[in-house]
This record gives sequence, structure tokens and C-alpha cells, in this order.
Amino acid sequence: MSVIDFNNNKFQFKKKHKFSPAVSFLIDLFFPKHCLVCGKEKTFLCQDCFSLIEINSFRYCLCQKPQRAAIQGKCPSCRNRALTGLYFACIFGQKALKKAVHSFKYPPYLKDLAWPLAYLIILHFEILGKKIDPSSVLIPVPLFLSKEKERGFNQSKEIADILAKAWQIKIISGCLTKIKKTANQAEMGKEQRSKNLEGAFRFTDKMKKKIKGKKIYLIDDVYTTGATMEECAKILKQSGAREVWGIAVAREIMI
Repeated sequence: MSVIDFNNNKFQFKKKHKFSPAVSFLIDLFFPKHCLVCGKEKTFLCQDCFSLIEINSFRYCLCQKPQRAAIQGKCPSCRNRALTGLYFACIFGQKALKKAVHSFKYPPYLKDLAWPLAYLIILHFEILGKKIDPSSVLIPVPLFLSKEKERGFNQSKEIADILAKAWQIKIISGCLTKIKKTANQAEMGKEQRSKNLEGAFRFTDKMKKKIKGKKIYLIDDVYTTGATMEECAKILKQSGAREVWGIAVAREIMI
């Protein structure tokens, strides 16, 4: 498997924030980075632990007990879903992945973890041999404003920004917004999640021309029941999108 190498020819970006050597030294001194899994210094997820994360080599349908998907993206059981299909890089239960996602979304809110998590998606698409249509658009799943302020960033947008650069396609953020504060869905079942999200999202009218007839890739960190992506897909299709495909770092398989 490939390892994380942000300086290779396929994945060469400059991070937004650069510090002087002196400031970087002080940051590393007082806030040292350690691998979340093995404790190795200088990174939150070392290459050895990253390499243990198994990446999917197939695409699956949207069902609660998913099957390998055909070309159209859905099996007959889920063909009436608004979401056209789903790509997810990994199964969520893996130790290193769970630690990374949890530390990204919850305290200590390690924003730098967007890089290895996005790279898992990139590797998944490379394994599938899937090329992204350059005319398609990335849209991150939005957070409610108070939640984004608490975290300091929207984790889906951080991942989407990296994917947009890697694939050289357009990202539109701010057009899809979460207008309703919803209850925590961690302990909810599928039907409860769907009801919880009813009316939670809105698309900005003046932005509709930017997605009309477009293939949209909706970006999120973890896909569980699919209620969030399904609600977003409904709004995007009502606003003119031709197709809405979900992309997630991981999927939690419900048994």
C-alpha cells in the first residue's frame, strides 16, 4: 500500500499556515505531536500506523447491509434513495482510523488529521481506478454554525479542500447550510436520525445556477445510516443537481 507522502508528484501541496523556524520549534517544544496509535513523535498518525488501515477495493450500495454495487451505484432495494451512490474509503471499526476520526471531530480537534484522512479517500479512488469528472463539484456536508464555532472548523470542508486540490476540481462551500440545530445522533437508529434531520438543511437560491445539471460529490467524514447525506442529497437535487454521490472517509456498518 502507498504511504503518506505529501511531497510526491501526485500529492504536492503547501499547507495554508507556515511558521518561522523559531515559532515552529516552540510549537513542537510545548505542543509536541505524537502518533495517536503508537506514540511515535512528530506526527498525529505515523506512516506505520497509517499503513495498517485497510482501504476498500470495491464500491458498495447504500443498504444497511451493503452489497457490492453495480455500475449505477445502487441495488434494487435502495434505488429510490436521493443519493445516487456512495464511495467510502474504509470500514470505520479499525483502531487507527477510529482514533484519528475521533480526535479530528472531538477534543482535542486535531485539524491536521484532515490530511491523512483525505489521503485515504484519494487512495481508495486510485485502487478503484476511478477518475473524477473535472466538471463535477465538491460540496462539504455543513455543520450548524454554533457547532462549527465550537470545533473551530468544519471537518468535512477541511477534507473537501484537500480533495479539490488533489483532483483539481471545483469546491462550493456555503451554498448548502444547516439551519436547524439537531440532537446528537450517535445513539439514534435510522428512523430517528431521518426524523431528526427533517428541514435541517437549506440551499442558497442565488447559488442554484452553479450546480444546475452538475454531478455533485457530497463530502463527509463518516457514513453511518446515511440520513445526513440523504437529506442533503434531496435538497441538492431539488436545487438542480443532476446526480449526488456521497464520499466518506469511513462507513460504519450497521449489523
